[in-house]
Amino acid sequence: MKLVFATNNLNKLKEVQEMLSNSIEILSLKDIGCFDDVEETETTLEGNAKLKADHIIQKFGYHCFADDTGLEVEILNGKPGVYSARFAGEPANAENNMQKLLSELSDKKNRKAQFRTAVCLNLDGKQFLFEGICKGAILKKKEGEKGFGYDPIFQPEGYHQSFATMNAEEKNKISHRGIAIQKLVAFLKDDK
Repeated sequence: MKLVFATNNLNKLKEVQEMLSNSIEILSLKDIGCFDDVEETETTLEGNAKLKADHIIQKFGYHCFADDTGLEVEILNGKPGVYSARFAGEPANAENNMQKLLSELSDKKNRKAQFRTAVCLNLDGKQFLFEGICKGAILKKKEGEKGFGYDPIFQPEGYHQSFATMNAEEKNKISHRGIAIQKLVAFLKDDK
């Protein structure tokens, strides 16, 4: 079976391929000649994941899956959420996003947050959704150099370090994306 992962992130692509058995071949957008920039115009993570997955199946005809992720901060009523990548405005900039979030939380005691990933799978004319959540808290300052996005200021529950200090294998076991992809992988293995 061939399945397109609607992402341009080669690290995500490699990670998912390693989790799947050899009977499922994961293709990138580049592999199918897709260089479209699908605008994420929905107001939910699920909506954006569906938008990207639907684009691939409608335009290219491949079974596929897509994801969208957001950081949801409790005291900010779930913000930045679906707008996480552009929280500080255009163009998207992780450093500016982190600084804006730290500034908004500077006088707040409640620093509870969660990363949430929605994955949409289009397979055999049906659509399936998978979700992964990693609860934690926003640190008061950046910690670590690994990862991307908000990783340097997010400390997962039960740990005394940020995502940006963890190696990829350790992070993937507990991360929002890792959990959602593990659910997808389990579904695909059971479905065969």
